[in-house]
Amino acid sequence: MHRVSIHWFRRDLRLTDNTALHHAARSSEQVIPAYILSSWRKNHQWTGPARQQFLCGCLESLAGNLNTANSRLVLRQGPADAELEKLIRETGATAVFTNRDPDPFGKAMEQKVAAVCARLAVEFKSFKDCVLHEPDEVLTGEGKPYRVYTPYSKNWLSLPKPVPVSRVKSFGAAATVPSLPPPTLKTWGLNPGAPLIPEPGERAARDRMKQFTGSAILRNYSQQRNLPAGQTTSQLSQDLRFGLISIRELYARCAAVGDGVSILTYIKELAWREFYMAVLHHWPEVIEHEFNADFRNVPWPGEDSVFEVWKQGRTGFPIVDAGIRQLLATGLMHNRVRMITAMFLTKDLHVHWRLGESFFMQHLVDGEIASNNGGWQWSAGTGADAAPYFRIQNPWTQTKSYDPEGAYIKQWLPELADVPAALLMTPPVRPLSPDYPLPIVDHSLERNRTLIRFQHARIKR
Repeated sequence: MHRVSIHWFRRDLRLTDNTALHHAARSSEQVIPAYILSSWRKNHQWTGPARQQFLCGCLESLAGNLNTANSRLVLRQGPADAELEKLIRETGATAVFTNRDPDPFGKAMEQKVAAVCARLAVEFKSFKDCVLHEPDEVLTGEGKPYRVYTPYSKNWLSLPKPVPVSRVKSFGAAATVPSLPPPTLKTWGLNPGAPLIPEPGERAARDRMKQFTGSAILRNYSQQRNLPAGQTTSQLSQDLRFGLISIRELYARCAAVGDGVSILTYIKELAWREFYMAVLHHWPEVIEHEFNADFRNVPWPGEDSVFEVWKQGRTGFPIVDAGIRQLLATGLMHNRVRMITAMFLTKDLHVHWRLGESFFMQHLVDGEIASNNGGWQWSAGTGADAAPYFRIQNPWTQTKSYDPEGAYIKQWLPELADVPAALLMTPPVRPLSPDYPLPIVDHSLERNRTLIRFQHARIKR
């Protein structure tokens, strides 16, 4: 039994079914909850104002929940290894508990913190928490990682799933060490981002989870998940990203509903999430390079000017522009539209997928490095389990298939509110409205150019 231990909060900003926190509370007289704020300023490749604002709200909620349990969240800022070393010395802690991070950057910091603990003769305990199965748990019969989703998912589905643990209610005496005030966007020198981000915090996330798993949205998921208008998906991605809900409880709630097609379809989406985390774990080079080496020589001649138009949602392709406008307003984008907008940038505008990947991460509330990288490489035709490079979605036919009434487009492009839906599904010969531009490219022409680019790259290799 430890007299004092530290729980290092990271992607697990909740008290319910928190694996490391559960073990810390069971083996310690006093648990000091700590969160270490990053110290970058102004700009970051992998995050932006919307996600940091959501984080601020989540930390405020967590602090309130800890206060209710007669505890106190200790906030520090700087490199986590240095700040945790200071906190260990200040508190006399003999153990640090944390849940493992799936990203390379988080893993690297875990190694540094573990080294600090070893030097100070402090126990370092890390736990699986943000996934049902970690990358090395789902391997081929030869013990190798999967490169393709379908066989991975069959193995993943067959494995027994871990069950939730109880909510931590007691932490011992509240910490008396100094703590920084709650962070705001000014902490990182940021201005407000998306104005319509989801409500942050554990309680709001649990309400969303209960509403989804107890509603027709889950029961109709397989039929409606590709329709971007209205709520047709779980809308829990940001809650999983920040650990406001537990993946174990979410899985258990879905499984309790039954074993219908829609429930299985949604559970397979959870497997996709972990497949991309496994790809990033086994092939960390995908952060910098195409997963498929055949396409590492593909040229990306897209100009900065068209990238800027895409980022503003002013391409003249309504379904693409609606997706970008939704992202800028809410920090979220429907998954089908993510594919359409990403494929349009890479296949119609010929802009490198890494630029779009970074733009998404800087604006998404639910930005998950593994899923975002996997999605962008899938759309670009370069990734694991990628869409073949010759599969190029047509934004006009995608609109006809998934937004036939134009409801999604008209929600996010008010300048097209009075345009008949049929006109949103074919390239216009004149502007759809005085305030909306004509398409910046001809899809058929750019499709052919993309096929040539990829074919030449394969020949050269």
